[in-house]
Parts: sequence; C-alpha cells; structure tokens
Amino acid sequence: MMNLALWIAAGLLAAVALAGGVSKTFVPKEKLAAVHGGGWTGDVGVAFVKTLGVLELLAALGLILPAVLGVAPVLVPVTAVCWVMLMVGAMITHGRRGEFGFVMLNLAYLALAAFIAWGRFGPESFTG
Repeated sequence: MMNLALWIAAGLLAAVALAGGVSKTFVPKEKLAAVHGGGWTGDVGVAFVKTLGVLELLAALGLILPAVLGVAPVLVPVTAVCWVMLMVGAMITHGRRGEFGFVMLNLAYLALAAFIAWGRFGPESFTG
C-alpha cells in the first residue's frame, strides 16, 4: 500500500513539475508575469526563469524515469529532496510578495516531496 501511495505522490508531483517546467521554459516571461502568481518573474531575468523551467522538467523526469527504467532509482528520492529545496525558495519568494495562498500551495508540494524522499530512502526504497 505504501509503495502505491509513493507512486501516486511521485506521479502527482511529476505532473506539477512538468506543467511548471513547460510554462517557465516555453512561455514568454512577460506572459508569465501577467498571470496570477507569476508576478515574481518580472523581478528576475529571463535566464533565471528558463533555468527554473528546465530544472522543473528534469524533476518531472527524475521522479519517475529512474524507477520505471530501473536505472539509478536512487535518483527518485534525490530528486524529491531537490524539489523540497526548490519549494523552500518558492515559499520565500511568494511570502515576500505577500502571496500566502501560493506559500501554502508550495508547502503542500514540499510535503509531497518530503513524503517521497522519506519513503524512497526508507521503508520503500528501490534497493531493499
């Protein structure tokens, strides 16, 4: 049951990462800045936004593919830990802008990633 819960969590988080990554990588910064919650992009350079987008695309892949392919499955919890750090940064950014709804959303994503990291490093690791 725990393994199934971890797969569902990883799938949900990968979908979030994919959506965020595609938008930050391929949508012009000006359009992102005009969207609710995207105002922070107006305060940073295009390269920073694109870099975050690529990192999110890599996270989407890293949460699923290593386990599915059986190649370096330890990358799944490592990716989850990296996502936790990314969400801390997102929470700080949105908090400074007074966007507390987005802080809570990022906290939920952080909790999901922490659950994946805990589960895949611990009781349901792919090496055990």
